[in-house]
This record gives sequence, C-alpha cells and structure tokens, in this order.
Amino acid sequence: MGQNGKVNLAVIGLGGRGRGLLKNLLAMDDVEIKAVCDPFEDRLKMGVDIVTESGRPAVEGYADYRQLLARDDVQGVVIATTWITHAEIAIAAMKAGKYAAIEVGGAASLEECWDLVRTSEQTGIPCMLLENCCYGRDELAVMNIVKQGLFGEVIHAHCGYEHDLRHEVALGKQNRHNRYNNYLHRNGELYPIHGLGPVSKTLNINRGNRLVTLTSMSSKARGIRQWATDKFGETSELAKTEFAQGDIVTTMIKCAGGETIMVIHDTTLPRPYSRAGRIQGTKGLWTEDNNSIHIEGRSPEHKWESFNEYREQYDHPLWKEYIGKGVRGGHGGMDYLVLRAFAESVRDNTQTPIDVYDTAVWMAITVLSEESVALGSAAVAIPDFTKGKWISREPAPVGKYQLDKIDESLYDI
Repeated sequence: MGQNGKVNLAVIGLGGRGRGLLKNLLAMDDVEIKAVCDPFEDRLKMGVDIVTESGRPAVEGYADYRQLLARDDVQGVVIATTWITHAEIAIAAMKAGKYAAIEVGGAASLEECWDLVRTSEQTGIPCMLLENCCYGRDELAVMNIVKQGLFGEVIHAHCGYEHDLRHEVALGKQNRHNRYNNYLHRNGELYPIHGLGPVSKTLNINRGNRLVTLTSMSSKARGIRQWATDKFGETSELAKTEFAQGDIVTTMIKCAGGETIMVIHDTTLPRPYSRAGRIQGTKGLWTEDNNSIHIEGRSPEHKWESFNEYREQYDHPLWKEYIGKGVRGGHGGMDYLVLRAFAESVRDNTQTPIDVYDTAVWMAITVLSEESVALGSAAVAIPDFTKGKWISREPAPVGKYQLDKIDESLYDI
C-alpha cells in the first residue's frame, strides 16, 4: 500500500484503450492515479482531464515515460502504448522497482521476451499481461468444468481472434493506431493472446505443461484493399496499398502434454466477433460459436445442448461473487477483473496471477508465427522461458483472482 493507504498507479499510453483502462481504475476507491503519460499532447490532456473530471485530485502529465518512472510515489504502471513499445517500457518500469502491467499485443522479437523474463527475475518485480479474456465468464466456467473432469482428459483446444477490424486498420495512419503498420509490414499471428491466454491457463501452461512447437500458415491479403475500394474507389491510395498481413492466419501449437491448440487470426474480412473457443476432451466438448456443449452420458447422443444451463451450474465462484456485487467495467466486466487482479497484487506485494513467463510465451507466438510463415509453414520451436521450472514450479499465490486452481472458500458467495 502507498503512504496514502491506497494502491498508487500510473497509466502510460492514453489512446482509446489506455483511456478506457484509466476510467476503470478511477472507479476503484482503493486506487490512486498519481500520473499519466502520452507523447501526443491532445491525448495527454484528455488523460489529465479524465482524472480531474472523476473528482480525483489533479495529476501530473508526462510526455516521456522515463520521467514518470522516476517518481517514488508510483507502485505500478499500466502500459497501453503501441505494441512495439510494451516490452521496452515494462523493462524500464521493473528496473525502477514498479510492477508492470502490459496491455495485450504480440512481440516483434524473442529478445524482448527474454529481456522481460530476465529483468523480472533479476529485480524480483512482477510483469503481468493484462489479458482480460482470462477473466471472461464463459472462459472461467469452462475452466471450472475442465477442473471438475466433465470433459475427461483434454485433447484439443481451438481459439483465436475473429473480429472485423477493417475500418480500424485501414484508417490507422490518420487515427494514430499502430495496428496499421503491423498489418502493412508483418505477416503472422499478430494477436494471439485473447484466445491463447484462457486456453493456456486451462491447460496448465508453465505449471506442469508448456507450449513446445508451432506451425503457421497465412492466406493471401485482400480484405482491406476490397474494403478501401468499396469505400473510396479503386484509384484511392489505400485501395492500391499492399498489406503484408494475410486475411486468415492459422497456427497449430503442440503442448508437452500432447494436447494441440489451433489459433485463428481473422480480422480483415466481414464477420461477427468471436474468440473461436473450443475445448475438447475424451468425454465431451464446449464450443463458443453456437454456445453449445456435449458431454458423453449426460447430453442426448450426437446432439448439442445449450451452454446456458451449464454456465449457471458451473459458474466460477469469482463470477458468482461479481454478479452478486454488480458487474462493472468494459468488455462485459472482464476489464475490471483483470485490473483488480493487478491492483490487488500490487497492494499485497505478491506475484501476479498472469506472470512474466505467461507474458513472454504468449507474446512470443507472434514473432514465432511470422518465422514459420516466412519459412513456408515450417515447424518452429517455442522457447521454454521458465528454463525447465514448468515441470515442478512452486504453487501460484493463493487469491480470488488465481487462474491455476479454484477454491470456493475465497469468495463471498
């Protein structure tokens, strides 16, 4: 706790996502925002104004994150900058003795992932990827079902990011959204973590299991050019722009435990939103897209059941408590939960439920998939960032936001 009896945090990066996270943090009575940072003057002003308009004391705004990190009254930072600066800022934060929370996004190099791990190990300061989907109601209910053995032994998982982002990507240059540059110059699984995060926790990745190898395949790139042609005409600059990123990227991952995971990146073609969730075992499976479940010996033979009743029965106790007290925050409540998980770890001076090893390996999937695509879908080894510790690591800290096991006694239900 800070000297004021609250968790003292700062937010670095005040684009749309950063401002949303800032508002969520300001809704927490035990969190004090001490500073905000963004190199763009208009965004910085918006961040400062959001704090004062919430009724909180005025905060200092910084254009340079290094000046913010020099403050001795900040315990942790939430980093919502462009993807390629996440690791750089998180490393600087840990070296400054501050907990680091990184908004999701893939890495550009393995070196930065190793640097995150080494810095956290050397400083003893946690680094947490803010993967909100790990706290999704469906994802946690499915985890509970898996832990209780209803699916038998898990064999396969399917996940991904299927979201029509044509408008966001195509207009990224004028809207200062760096997704544009990633799609323009890169070709791989750019955004693996919304799907892979929950699946990894369900499969005990980095604690008794690990991701071993992957292979990725990318389709041709037509979606954004077609969208731009329809919107602005075939002679427009955007309609003639060649994007490197394929419209559909499919990545297959093999786990040490023998499970396989398929990850889909599908963001530049018309489609409804989905994270493509599926968990399948020797006794049954769940699938997100038709909100369905089938459990052998319980479901009608060869027929789906609605997941709704199972969700009610197997709701994770965190969500039972959350619903009872009132769901709040963005993305159906997930944003609030992941930020609480971070803030309470800072408050209690404990390891975060998503640790630096999770952060590093999930971010690494992007650069490894790029390598596989460039090599004609060759298999690529996934580094063991735990350096063998995954086989018999010490238990994760016990707490209501833990993602490794479920203890109903921790919750007010």
